[in-house]
Amino acid sequence: MKHTIAALVNNRPGVLAKVSGLFARRGYNIDSLAVGPTIDAAHDGDEQKYSRMTIVVDDEGDPRIMDQIEKQLGKLVDVVHISDHTRADVVRRELAMIKIDCPPDKRPEVVAICQAFRAQIDDIGRETVIIQVTGAPEKVDGMVQVVGATYPIRELVRTGRVVLARGERGT
Repeated sequence: MKHTIAALVNNRPGVLAKVSGLFARRGYNIDSLAVGPTIDAAHDGDEQKYSRMTIVVDDEGDPRIMDQIEKQLGKLVDVVHISDHTRADVVRRELAMIKIDCPPDKRPEVVAICQAFRAQIDDIGRETVIIQVTGAPEKVDGMVQVVGATYPIRELVRTGRVVLARGERGT
């Protein structure tokens, strides 16, 4: 099972290193980490005061260790708020870009696959195509699997998972 934690942190140098170091010291490998500035209605100016981190780790170890990591995260000076979204009702999304070998005569097949997954073609080279797919992690996995079964994948890049709580509840 994947454990998903969202942390609102001060947007300052070194915060990412402190947070990721906490997981490393506990022997947890971070599967996915997405960080970016977030809206700060109380802050005027060009610079964003806060960033949101979405951290995904494998939860195969002792659940008490994960609870301890969350408590230690909350004690870090630059961490403002932590939410555990492992079993929460949230919208999960990722983005992937997939570069495949694809001769011109096979492009209609690729277009059909993209339509099925609501993906788009971002670039067409002489013998390659770059596909962009966004959605739930399972959708991205499915697209990679379907395309990779038919066309050689030259390159693949995925963003980390991001989450937002459904309804009025905050993330």
